[in-house]
Amino acid sequence: MILTSPKNEWIQQLRRLHQAKGRREQGCFLVEGTHLIQEALSVSWPLQALCYTSLWQEHHPQILAQIPRSTRQQPVSEAVLQRIATTETPDGVVGVADHLASSDPLQISLGVVVETLQDPGNLGALIRNSVAAGSEALWISADSVDPENPKVLRASAGQWFKCPPRLVGDLGELVQAYQQQGIQVLAACAEPISGQSETLWGWDLTAPTMFLLGNEGSGLSRALIDQANGIIQIPMAAGVESLNVAMTGGLLLYEARRQRQAFRDR
Repeated sequence: MILTSPKNEWIQQLRRLHQAKGRREQGCFLVEGTHLIQEALSVSWPLQALCYTSLWQEHHPQILAQIPRSTRQQPVSEAVLQRIATTETPDGVVGVADHLASSDPLQISLGVVVETLQDPGNLGALIRNSVAAGSEALWISADSVDPENPKVLRASAGQWFKCPPRLVGDLGELVQAYQQQGIQVLAACAEPISGQSETLWGWDLTAPTMFLLGNEGSGLSRALIDQANGIIQIPMAAGVESLNVAMTGGLLLYEARRQRQAFRDR
């Protein structure tokens, strides 16, 4: 049966997923658009429900055929879908995905830690860069943007499901735990700081490495910088103060990938 009333109690419940508080309380989040639904299905991410219009159903029977029986498949009117979605022009489908708590990997070869990241677009782009460059994990401090924010998922172009960000209460403890395993931890800073400091070309990134990135405006805290094994910098032309955090992460990750590929090709 098609749901046509935006005042339906269940629809109102889904509307609360627009906010971080609602997502925390319900333990789920919205997955909007055909591409994101396909990416979720590609890794068998559990979906509680799938809401779609009759037009979307007509155009995408092959996707509906992949939806598990345990997932509620709910036809809705265009008006109702508009109420559920956070975008102005949804493409006809919105899913409800389970929040999955994941443990930290025991070992990593390449990882990224970000402190107080505020912009959902930056986080989404950083996720996309991380997956493309082969990073195994991405951690963000608890005071960062909600990783299940719909804007984060969209900005990741669906790569979110392959590397969902992990919220961490104490980044210092996380960094120390991996340092004890022999991981080199490098803090990305725009300005030279006392201690071992090299450009991204000067560091040996073939070794297991974790990059520390800071807030868009204030950068990394002094405590995390002091904890790092060294400072890594990206050379910039005169007059340029800093790069976007997602761009910085992408450059560092791809330099690590380049060095590792060159090492393998020897």
